[in-house]
Amino acid sequence: MIIRAISGLDRLRITDETGEACYYGCNQEWYRTKWQRLSGCGPSTFANILRYLDTKNDCAPTSLSRKRWEGFMEECWRFVTPTLKGVNTTELFRDGVLAYVRDKGLTLRTEALDIPKKAAFRPAFPEVLRFLEEALEKDTPVAFLNLHNGEEKRLDAWHWVTLISLEYEADGSAALAKILDESIVKEVDLRLWYDTTTLGGGFVRFLEDSPKPEELS
Repeated sequence: MIIRAISGLDRLRITDETGEACYYGCNQEWYRTKWQRLSGCGPSTFANILRYLDTKNDCAPTSLSRKRWEGFMEECWRFVTPTLKGVNTTELFRDGVLAYVRDKGLTLRTEALDIPKKAAFRPAFPEVLRFLEEALEKDTPVAFLNLHNGEEKRLDAWHWVTLISLEYEADGSAALAKILDESIVKEVDLRLWYDTTTLGGGFVRFLEDSPKPEELS
């Protein structure tokens, strides 16, 4: 099988104030209010990816406490803000990311690949694999929206997670993905999800633009 993965999972390793508990990526349960804890998977996923990109580019400390992460999550919530239906489309997610990018003056873009509700309208599974592979080859996690988990019971419905690795057959007949969810590394059957989801979902990948020549002078 072909394997693609981010290079530094430890960049998303979090310890609590005692130094005893260890987490990977943030957890929406860390938000302060009940509504945030209920609907905060989108901004939490954004926080994971943004944090990874910052540490990869040496723009942030390699280690943050859980308390510092909680403050960062609140900042991400200001931009990727759930509606009454949550952040239930890739467009809503990307709009929030764009608002953050504009506010911070970053050179960061996003691209989405939607998985429609109707199976006949979905991109072919090899196209999905290429979309994910291209991001992981650039050492970038991918935001994964699952509106209905189908027969893959290890996924929660109406939920964003952070996709960090992919293991698949070249012909697309099988594909497993590792994700960060609830501060835990989980493995899911991506091919099974694609084949059985009844509401679909989508993926958002991040692209880091290179500075223009005049910006380097």
